[in-house]
Amino acid sequence: MSALFQPLSLRDLTIPNRVWMPPMCQYSAAPEGPETGAPDDWHLAHYAARAAGGTGLVIVEATGVSPEGRISPYDLGIWNDTQVEAFRRITRFLVSQGTVPGIQLAHAGRKASTDRPWTGGAPLGPDAYGWQPLAPSPLAFDENHPVPTELTVDQIQEVVGRFADAACRALAAGFEVAEIHGAHGYLIGNFLSPHSNHRTDAYGGSYENRTRFALEVVDAVRAVWPDDKPLFFRISATDWLDDGGWTPDDTVRFARDLQAHGIDLLDVSTGGNASGVRIPTGPGYQVPFAARVKAETSLPVAAVGLITDVEQAEKILANDEADAVLLGRELLRNPSWARQAARELGGDVHVPDQYHRSV
Repeated sequence: MSALFQPLSLRDLTIPNRVWMPPMCQYSAAPEGPETGAPDDWHLAHYAARAAGGTGLVIVEATGVSPEGRISPYDLGIWNDTQVEAFRRITRFLVSQGTVPGIQLAHAGRKASTDRPWTGGAPLGPDAYGWQPLAPSPLAFDENHPVPTELTVDQIQEVVGRFADAACRALAAGFEVAEIHGAHGYLIGNFLSPHSNHRTDAYGGSYENRTRFALEVVDAVRAVWPDDKPLFFRISATDWLDDGGWTPDDTVRFARDLQAHGIDLLDVSTGGNASGVRIPTGPGYQVPFAARVKAETSLPVAAVGLITDVEQAEKILANDEADAVLLGRELLRNPSWARQAARELGGDVHVPDQYHRSV
């Protein structure tokens, strides 16, 4: 059988194949009113199409654990019951197609309160639904972003509680996988990297202190997330800095810590925490970072980063570089990529009865 179409079991959950959809923000939620942060018809149609296309796991985009944790005012959130009820429409449909529904729980940190990318992505003020960003240290992401407010220890603990509350709501909404967002220069990644964390208390300085917040979030979420359901963590394996940033060595070390605290899979990305860096992008450019974690630890990993071709994806798994592949842009272009790959490789994938003529 094709490696892409072998099921993967994590805890008591079996994901039907290794073709997964990573979180990709749609910036399409209402920015104000009773439906703020709730998924709407666009989100239902968007995620439903990928499920009908045979994707094994769909991870819903970065979802704010609090209003100020969103990247933009147009992001999804999961801090109230109205949002939970709206998410249930999506999870019900995904399950009906044999797709596992996942959600990424996120706090944007110093990169919060920005506009939608297709309107420039600039920081937004209170007159445009914006707010003051929060971070471990008062260091702006770049010259165009405001200086964030440094979190107090009490506020850090409040955010930890927000992640746990969000996980409880995600469970109530019908999600089977939760992923903690620790990548791309958002709040947890801000704490991990010495580039963005200049604290001198128990949450800054040494590796142990800089990883403290992330592990407290993991522990708080794991305490409320059922033992039979897997918990993922998304990480940027490198800041792509020559000095003073988070490194691949740190990632391997941290992967072992995460596994000891109940993480079941590491979703390996890179970058996003330092502006102006040169990233050598190309097909599969982040796969070596996932492969190293897989080779040097016992934690399952998923690879992401310009994976587009069927043979390319199959080779990553066949070469034991990752346990699953996450297709971002390619699934935006082709919602039925999994069915296409199954035809090429002779794999077995769910096809809706309504689409039987396409088999």
